[in-house]
Amino acid sequence: MRLSKIEVFGLFNEYDYEIQLCDSYVTYIHSQNGMGKSTVLKLVCSVLKGNLEFVRTTNFERMDLTFDDGSFLFVENRNQELNVQISRNNVEEEIGINELQSLLRCVYIGPERAYIYDSENHLVPSLMIYMNELSQNIRKAKADTVLHDVEDDGKERTDAELDQWFRDLEAKLSYIDQAGFYPEIPSGYRFPPSRYEISQYREDYRRLALQLQKYCDEYYRFAENIVVFKDIINTVYINKTVTLNDAGFFEAKMDRSGTVVPLSVFSSGEKQMLIIFYILLFRTEPGSLVVIDEPEVSLHVSWQQQMGKFLSDVSRLRDLRMLVTTHSPSVIHDDWDHAVELINGRE
Repeated sequence: MRLSKIEVFGLFNEYDYEIQLCDSYVTYIHSQNGMGKSTVLKLVCSVLKGNLEFVRTTNFERMDLTFDDGSFLFVENRNQELNVQISRNNVEEEIGINELQSLLRCVYIGPERAYIYDSENHLVPSLMIYMNELSQNIRKAKADTVLHDVEDDGKERTDAELDQWFRDLEAKLSYIDQAGFYPEIPSGYRFPPSRYEISQYREDYRRLALQLQKYCDEYYRFAENIVVFKDIINTVYINKTVTLNDAGFFEAKMDRSGTVVPLSVFSSGEKQMLIIFYILLFRTEPGSLVVIDEPEVSLHVSWQQQMGKFLSDVSRLRDLRMLVTTHSPSVIHDDWDHAVELINGRE
């Protein structure tokens, strides 16, 4: 299910807005300062997350959300008393918080993204949390090298089909290897096997293929995210390259001298790029709606101009829909067909 239209009435007793989302993966929303675009999108995310306290205390009369399956969500705010209903097949009924949260996953990336609260409710640099989290997951993947037995799927395959299967697995494992981890092939097996070996030791290699397929199913997407993450970052960073060290930690080295540069001394723009794309690639489930408020914060104009392409590429890769609010024409760049200007319906 996808969100297709947002309507808000009586925002701050001044504004009525209708936002028709574009058919593309990314919709940009722009306006002058103080028109309420950030508040509108916070309302959308808060409703879908079931954070009704923020919704209740925001000054608006009604919000209607239209989804591409023909259903509608209506939120009325009468003197801070909410009435939330959903319409399916022309039947309206009240909807509770649990069902709200199950309608559509929503991720909000706000302009204050440089800091978050940790597990002990302390405000800490978000980049520290994210990079430690990523390093832990990478070290886990690097340590998980032993293949495990898998229940046979019972599907009959010819020698040619098994050979093609191994070729596909070889390609996937080669890609996973770029992320810094790889399974241990059991002794006595050649990978990929020859057609002769497949025909002579069919059951053994069939079992190996099933084990490798399970490994790829578990780690391919994670590896893909790591490779894409590094590619995006290294496309924009100047005079330094981000790599994975043997311990599974991200580190940056100056291109000429090889000097290691700690993440703590990165520029604010460099940190912003790491934060935004870490959240998108590693903390966002496929099919989610993502709201990004002011992605241009601390970014040079040349980086802003590349941001739209990166967001679009990641959206396609992870099957995401994004709503991006911005004051920067450079972020929209040459994608104005997918931009919506907030216009007050009361004027």
